[in-house]
Amino acid sequence: MVTDQPVAGPAACADLVAEGAAEPVEGWDFSWFAGRATEERPAWGYSRLLGERMADAKVALDVQTGGGEVLAAVPRPAPVLVATESWPPNLAVAQRNLRAVGAAVVQAGDDGPLPFQPGTFDLIASRHPTVAIWPEIARVLRPGGRYFSQQVGAGSNRELTDFMMGPQPVDPGRSPQVAVAEAGAAGLVVTDLREQALRVEFYDVGAVVYFLRKVLWTVPGFTVDSYRPQLSRMHVHIRAHGSFVCYAQRFLIEARKPA
Repeated sequence: MVTDQPVAGPAACADLVAEGAAEPVEGWDFSWFAGRATEERPAWGYSRLLGERMADAKVALDVQTGGGEVLAAVPRPAPVLVATESWPPNLAVAQRNLRAVGAAVVQAGDDGPLPFQPGTFDLIASRHPTVAIWPEIARVLRPGGRYFSQQVGAGSNRELTDFMMGPQPVDPGRSPQVAVAEAGAAGLVVTDLREQALRVEFYDVGAVVYFLRKVLWTVPGFTVDSYRPQLSRMHVHIRAHGSFVCYAQRFLIEARKPA
């Protein structure tokens, strides 16, 4: 956390970078950032809306659950509940977190087929999936079932990406408009779409290091050793301005499979 006391530049930078590099990144818990970074939350309240939909579901699936932290907090989970996760270190975390809500955790690749029979689920949810495989979502949804997801939009945190890598092109494939088109092509009807840019602030370079290790797509291939000059510049920037500001792009999409 940044204080009002002056801190020696190089030594402080090295210590903060080492701290951010040493923190485990398993799971999807961001409590380590308390006092070190902040992110504005979307106005729609994903967890609350997910809870409302889960209370009405009978057989539900959470795709790319991470450590299961969001799903575990649902007040009234579906009677039959399954979660998928691709990253092996997260599987044990998800199994532990989701045991209390009776969810089965299945290992499945992010960009591969879902290991379920057609028409299995009446609700599929996913918070910040790396990719949405719309034909698979449509295949395992029951007629009348719905997909509910909060996703990372195009150019999310691009200010941080550009600071570390230089100006980068924005991938239009992550835009809400592309998601709507792909959902429609898979036979789903989009019933809700919302977008918001969220202010993100980092108060020390250690928080930047931890974020880049955890949110891998921000700076692909990031390692501390290969980005030390940029991290030193980041430390100087934060000391001069009090924080580093960027903007996370989020969109909420809900789609229904016609009955």
